[in-house]
Amino acid sequence: MASSLTKDAARQSSAAAAPGGEKGFFGHPRGLATLFMTEMWERFSFYGMRALLPLYLIAGGPAADKGSQGGGLAMTAATATAIYSIYMAMVYLLAMPGGWFGDRVWGPRKTVVISATIIMAGHLTLAVPGEGPFFGGLALVAIGSGLLKANISTMVGHLYDGPDDPRRDGGFTVFYMGINVGAFAAPLVIGTVGQNYSWHLGFALAAVGMGLGLVQFLLGTRHLSERSSVVPKPLSRAERDATLRKSMLWLLAAAVFYGVVAATGVYTLNWALVPITVIGLVIPVGVLVRISRDRELSGTERSRMKGYIWFFVAAAVFWMIYDQGGSTMSIFGDTKSRDTLFGFGFPSSWYQSVNPLWIMALAPVLAWVWVSLARRNREPSTTVKFALGLFLVGASFLVFIVPMAIASDGTKVSPMWLVTIYMIQTVGELALSPVGLSVTTKMAPAKYGSQMMGVWFLAVTAGDCTTSLLSLAGVDLNGTDVVAFEGILACIAGYAIWTYRRRVSALTAGTP
Repeated sequence: MASSLTKDAARQSSAAAAPGGEKGFFGHPRGLATLFMTEMWERFSFYGMRALLPLYLIAGGPAADKGSQGGGLAMTAATATAIYSIYMAMVYLLAMPGGWFGDRVWGPRKTVVISATIIMAGHLTLAVPGEGPFFGGLALVAIGSGLLKANISTMVGHLYDGPDDPRRDGGFTVFYMGINVGAFAAPLVIGTVGQNYSWHLGFALAAVGMGLGLVQFLLGTRHLSERSSVVPKPLSRAERDATLRKSMLWLLAAAVFYGVVAATGVYTLNWALVPITVIGLVIPVGVLVRISRDRELSGTERSRMKGYIWFFVAAAVFWMIYDQGGSTMSIFGDTKSRDTLFGFGFPSSWYQSVNPLWIMALAPVLAWVWVSLARRNREPSTTVKFALGLFLVGASFLVFIVPMAIASDGTKVSPMWLVTIYMIQTVGELALSPVGLSVTTKMAPAKYGSQMMGVWFLAVTAGDCTTSLLSLAGVDLNGTDVVAFEGILACIAGYAIWTYRRRVSALTAGTP
């Protein structure tokens, strides 16, 4: 989850009233309230289900806490980590075709309605017991989330009078607060119900959350910009026919292949997981190579793309570790950490509320630090902030070794270990993620201005698919040695970025 709270929303909100005399939302266009509530409920459903996902996968199996609720899929921790990582990777990978559907087929507003319906259907499918409905529901939620992700942010931008509107940054700040409010509340509600009463009731609650978001969106569409209903560049008839033909051919090829595999009796879960993981690694690399080798780019644009690869690889390493906060660390919290703090008991899914809580607490602080340093011309460059983010996420896993060692003899460790590790990771995220979005827009070749935001999200896909591939290859990501290796790798990568910061700056033509 990437949050960018770099402006004081209240100060900017009071700078101007809503246009046309319409009753505003904290000084912003009324449509922002609609999008804020829609995103909050969508994130509530997304992070609530995500908090349950790894715990449900291992429930009833050897990796689960012996005192925990059964009724899950009884998978190993390695398989659960792989599935969780693939799911997260696909959400970000599908953001690119999601943006394409909004631009070429349905328009942002219609795409959001369709995507919210798909997400709700996915959660309801997850509420049906059984392995088949589980994977079907997971696929639907990933598809719907990918469709929604790019388009709802686009509609926030449509509310303002161009990029120079003084309320624009404040509006996105308010919008991102909706993300964190939903992400914070979801594990407390859905996690508690799912973990303590019924996994499938928890998944159903996620569907209710998305349903509330969809209702809110439909009731408030009149407050949105008319541009949100426009298809910016609709497909021609020839393009539509070609797209349908290619899609059907790929679908037929996959159906034939898996039909043969199933008929011969050799099918296992890895026949589905491994190809998806490989695709998630090949596509980011292929997209970067294609853009970098485009002969229509100027020399400066090509140089910037070479420099951007450093940022992309650094981000992939960062997300590879950071996103294990919902898998490796979640499983550790369930099986090796105490479920009480100061005499108060809580389900392990609550750990997933710690990160958004730290974001809401620390983002304004870090934003103030950057502004304060900038006034004295001492604000770190983008390259240095990337190095800091990598070093911190690596350091968090080196700290993680300590509670893992303590728990090796069966001792349950204090919850404060995980709370501290999440705090370190959050500071790293706030150092790397917002500037990553910024540098992507600054370094994007003119020809690929809109596509480059999708490329940035592909770094998450690459990182999560690396995690999944390691798990499928038999590497125990829940082991102390591997956690230590990942921590050291990230610290070395951060040091390398810092050491070569001048070279990267030269490649990017001074952009950072």
